[in-house]
Amino acid sequence: MDGHPGPAPDTVTVLWCTTDGDERRTAHTLLLRAAARTLRVPVSGLRLDHEPGGRPVIGGVAEAPRVSLAHARGALAVALTDRTPVGVDVEVVRELRADALARSWLHPAEAEWVTGLPERQRSVAFLWLWTQKESVGKARGWGLRRGGMSRPVPLPERWPPAASLTPRPLPGAAHLTSSAVIVGEGRYVLGLALVGAVRAGAVRTRVRRVDAADYA
Repeated sequence: MDGHPGPAPDTVTVLWCTTDGDERRTAHTLLLRAAARTLRVPVSGLRLDHEPGGRPVIGGVAEAPRVSLAHARGALAVALTDRTPVGVDVEVVRELRADALARSWLHPAEAEWVTGLPERQRSVAFLWLWTQKESVGKARGWGLRRGGMSRPVPLPERWPPAASLTPRPLPGAAHLTSSAVIVGEGRYVLGLALVGAVRAGAVRTRVRRVDAADYA
C-alpha cells in the first residue's frame, strides 16, 4: 500500500487481504485502523458500533467515514468513503451449482445470462452478481431482506468483466449503484454498492490488496 492514503470525498477505498484464520476479528481491526489513518487520529480513540440493522459505523469521532466490511473463508474486505452509504462483499471463487442457484434466486434476466455462459464460467458469474446484491443490502442497512436476491443489479458490459470497480445504476433504481471485480488472480470476487444518485464518473474507486499484518 502506498503510504497511508485516505478516501477523498469523491473516492471509495476498498482494502482487501487474505488471512489464515479469525477473518471477523481481522476485518474489524483492519477497518478501525484504516479509519484511523483516514482521519489521522489514534486508533485507540475509535470504536466499531453497529446500527440496529447490523450496518457497522465508526464511533468515537464526530465525522467518521461511511464504512462496510465483509469476510469469507480466508479473505476479507473493508470499504470507506466520505460520500454516501456503502456496502462491500467478498466471496471465494469455487464450484457451485450455478444453474440451479441462478434459477432459484436471481432475477430472470440474470439467470438467463448466467446459464447462457460457458459452464466453466457460470460459478464466478453467479458470485459476481451475488456479491453486488450482498453489497446493495449492506449499503441500504438491511442485508438481503426485502427481496434482496431478486433485486436486479447491472449485468456486465462485457465478460470477463473489467478489472476495475465502476459502480453503475441498478435497473429501475438510479439511486443505487453497484459493481464487482475479480481479484487475486481469479480466486476472489469483490462487490461494491453505493446509495445515492451518482453522476457518471463522479465517484472514483480504489481497490488495494494489503497485508493484514500491517494493520495488526
